Amino acid sequence: MSRKGFLLFLACGIVWGIPYFFIKIAVQDFSVPTIIFVRTAIGALVLVPIALRRKAFLPALKKWKTVLAFATFEMIGPWWLINSSENGHINSGLAGLLVATVPFFAMAIGYFYLGDKTAAHPKNVMGLVFGFAGIILLVGIDALTQNLEVVWVGAMILAALGYAVAPAIASKTAPNVEMVGILSLSMAFSALVYAVPAALNPLAPGVTMPTVESWVSLAILGAVCSALAFVLFFALIREVSYSRSTLITYANTAVAILIGVAFGSEPFTVGMAVGLPLVAVGSYFASRQHN
Repeated sequence: MSRKGFLLFLACGIVWGIPYFFIKIAVQDFSVPTIIFVRTAIGALVLVPIALRRKAFLPALKKWKTVLAFATFEMIGPWWLINSSENGHINSGLAGLLVATVPFFAMAIGYFYLGDKTAAHPKNVMGLVFGFAGIILLVGIDALTQNLEVVWVGAMILAALGYAVAPAIASKTAPNVEMVGILSLSMAFSALVYAVPAALNPLAPGVTMPTVESWVSLAILGAVCSALAFVLFFALIREVSYSRSTLITYANTAVAILIGVAFGSEPFTVGMAVGLPLVAVGSYFASRQHN
């Protein structure tokens, strides 16, 4: 991995590792549809002007089928599945573990759909396995047994599959369209889908006035964890390839857990001490280009 790729990898790991912290704050005052609507609406407000200035909006509009597919598999479906699953059905540790299956789906999609035969190189597979073992240690074995509901575990796996499918579709069907155009339209479409549910049910049960912290969390989720995060992610795809870029789900989980330790008074366990190096080593081997 190049120096640029490494820096993009770290940046993506951070901006997609912090949403769990801010969602935990926002969900106390806002409904799931409202959180998704605000995230995508802010993301669209940030990205549409950029897409227009770069003359990427109309080319993306011509690829409307790609836009609809990307929005459905990356935002509309997964964000509802993840937020709903964590809303009292499964714990956040298990949620992070299940989302970390994205690289395995991406490896298969990259190999069979995108024709990237290096994705299944033994060293890449070894890296994926090592990294996933590290994730299990990070979240803790107890995450596999607490509040286990099969339907919602399946929902999380379906969300992970969506995360793997969406960028592959965009890379395959619109390779010459600047991604800021597809992202801006996807967020605008997702915001339209959630506008009515958010209007009908804007706040969490029993809440009459959201806190300043919740409003700030929504703003960060939209501008940083959505708009900026996707721009960085597709820059990473161009730098290291599609299948390797999805390894950021390992980094995301590690960042989310470290934030919980630093700001959420969560304990730093032996499993974390062992798991973090495994995640780093696994990501290193899985992200390298092997011939």
